[in-house]
Amino acid sequence: MIIATIVLVVLIAGPWVSSAIRNQFNHVAGVLGNGIASGTWEPSGSGSGNGAGSATVQAAIAKDAKDWTLDEQKAVAEDIAGKGGASPAYAKAKAAMDAGTKFSMKLTDGKMLTYRIIGINHDDLADGSGKAGLTFLTTSTSISSRMTATDTNAGGWEASELRRKMNSGEIWNLMPTGFQSKVKTVTKLTNNAGGGSANKNAAVTATSDKLFLLSYSEIVPTSHWASSYPWTSSEGTQYEVFKGKVTQNYSGNACLQIGNSWWERSVNPNNFTTFLCVLSNGEPSNNNIVMHSFCVCPAFSF
Repeated sequence: MIIATIVLVVLIAGPWVSSAIRNQFNHVAGVLGNGIASGTWEPSGSGSGNGAGSATVQAAIAKDAKDWTLDEQKAVAEDIAGKGGASPAYAKAKAAMDAGTKFSMKLTDGKMLTYRIIGINHDDLADGSGKAGLTFLTTSTSISSRMTATDTNAGGWEASELRRKMNSGEIWNLMPTGFQSKVKTVTKLTNNAGGGSANKNAAVTATSDKLFLLSYSEIVPTSHWASSYPWTSSEGTQYEVFKGKVTQNYSGNACLQIGNSWWERSVNPNNFTTFLCVLSNGEPSNNNIVMHSFCVCPAFSF
């Protein structure tokens, strides 16, 4: 229809305008041809193309979120990263987050790791290309480690032994290869100087991480130490799953209870020998000596 209309106009208008119209015709025909050839043109003006990713998203939407495979979790995350609330999978992912739906995968040591969605379009991709669609937090307690081998929190999360284990060492190696290939590297902000009064006004700096621990400010609505140690409010923002549920920054919260105490990546602002941790009662402001082994709950993004 488009082509027939252009030809008719050329015949009526005469040769003096035919050149300009011919150029427009060639442009329209080229766009249509290229779009159809590449499989990306959609007459309806909507959708995400005809690729496998779209089919995987549709498969995920059609089933209970708790049954999503790793491929489906990744496809849903990438669709949400690209479309935000307009993604057809957004409502289902948010409902799964709000309900505390748990996913699971088998680690290389044979144990099962369970995890849940804690954030949607929350974390920045380390390559600067945008947001990670979904961020998850481990809810099982089979992984444990010390934070560092020496009795100091100097250097913070960035210099910690535990960070190295989680991104290239023994904890990373617990993750199945099908999981490792899907994880997105994200940017995390942390006080990487250390605790104590000498670092009262420490700046937060960025690390690029595949697996990471949550910071204190990613858990609580406001910092207990906001006025005395300003950096404790700046190590990232509270994840969506905790909003309205974590209301206590210095006492217990039911939604943080997993049957054990677990590490945070924030140093204790009051001293230079401990990192903060979440106690078994869900208190996010406690601390543990860096050389003591403690439960590790890796967070990660797709």
